[in-house]
Amino acid sequence: MSSSAEKYEYLEHTADAKFKAYGATLEEAFENAALAMMNVMIDTDTVKNTQSEIVELMSSDMDALLFEWLSELLFVFEVENMVFNGFDIEYIKQESDDFHLVAKLMGEPIDLSVHKFGTEVKAATYNDMSIQETESGWTVQATVDT
Repeated sequence: MSSSAEKYEYLEHTADAKFKAYGATLEEAFENAALAMMNVMIDTDTVKNTQSEIVELMSSDMDALLFEWLSELLFVFEVENMVFNGFDIEYIKQESDDFHLVAKLMGEPIDLSVHKFGTEVKAATYNDMSIQETESGWTVQATVDT
């Protein structure tokens, strides 16, 4: 991580959006990955946190959990017409053979007079996905199909 204030960075990729997200904890790195993906689609600074939604996910491994996390955000965005700029992951932990995530999403309904959309994100992918613990915390890398 290049600085303690850095939350995420975009990486070169030919057709998709690829990013690395950072956090002191695994939960914070997943939160910043969600913020990075949402910022591909919209300027999250224009989003007010007037509503919240609880998300619970379970996956067989950590990569699958990251994939499910980003996919769930896209699902809620598309089905409920919501945009988010707040992500509070209560925990990520291993339970038996599965990894479990519980989080609160904070945002508001889409308002086209306020929210200006950029690149459409169609789906999360496993392409170049990685999750690494480093000396300064955690780094997750993801690519989304645009």
